Amino acid sequence: MQPMILKHDAKNEYFFQEGCYINELSNHSQDTDLSIAQARLNPGNTTQWHCLENTTERYLILNGGGSVEIGELPAQLVVAGDVVLIPPGVAQRITNTGDEDLLFLALCTPRFQPLCYHILEQQEKH
Repeated sequence: MQPMILKHDAKNEYFFQEGCYINELSNHSQDTDLSIAQARLNPGNTTQWHCLENTTERYLILNGGGSVEIGELPAQLVVAGDVVLIPPGVAQRITNTGDEDLLFLALCTPRFQPLCYHILEQQEKH
């Protein structure tokens, strides 16, 4: 890996099939150990049940509030500053319970790749 500065560009945000907006802040082949994405979820919306195969994900809540569900854990409220740890292969989804956008960083190790992403039906969560 070479030293570099990755500049934020709000125009890179796109709508992802999961049900939220994503801006890939760092996700490239020169840094395979980690990816960082900014996720934005509109008020009242919930992401699809999904899991990441062979990838650990962490949410760092930056703004707003929500309810997160991970595997068999009961739903829990999260607010700015909270960190959510999601092991590989574990079902997850998050709901924006507030009246402003829920903004969080999704930090994946190793880096996120589309082939690791799997949409789940609610009854299939594990």
